[in-house]
Amino acid sequence: MRVAVLLAFSLAAVAACGGQPGDADAAASAAAAPSSASSTAGAEADTAFAALQERGREAMGVDQYTSTHFFDSLEDGGRIELQRDEDDPEGTAEIRRHLQHIAEAFARGDFQIPAFVHAQEVPGTRVMAERRDHITYTFRELPRGGEVRITTKDPEALAAIHEFLAFQRMDHRAGGHEHAGHGAGGHGH
Repeated sequence: MRVAVLLAFSLAAVAACGGQPGDADAAASAAAAPSSASSTAGAEADTAFAALQERGREAMGVDQYTSTHFFDSLEDGGRIELQRDEDDPEGTAEIRRHLQHIAEAFARGDFQIPAFVHAQEVPGTRVMAERRDHITYTFRELPRGGEVRITTKDPEALAAIHEFLAFQRMDHRAGGHEHAGHGAGGHGH
């Protein structure tokens, strides 16, 4: 129905502007263009996401499609959780090594791994690096992986942590809480 309305509108616009008879085909093509532009954008987004997932596999050592990320913004900072979707002792061990490494690197102000995974400087990381003396990163094991708890009492660092986690949720198409006040317990996988 929408295409028919767009087609009728396009034909009326061509006629009103004194268009030639062959211009109706061009108008019909133009009416259909938003759909094809939309599907092209979707395909590009899926290709970009697949590339992100592949870089994530390379950086984290586990298949991103068979693991689950959560990025929780909490009142005092936040939490990064990564767990395998099924029992996988090797994958679980790899996640734990990765998250321990991330906690240590972030504490030094080193955000090269997220920059690699996302192919850009990740929002919030510049301030997190600058305010690193005001942020604590603590690794904890979870049943199929682990978490890095990020805490601070510094308002500038807190805003940067929340910006970092919001970007992670969006780019990884991951779960997590957007607002402060949620507990630090697991998500129950």
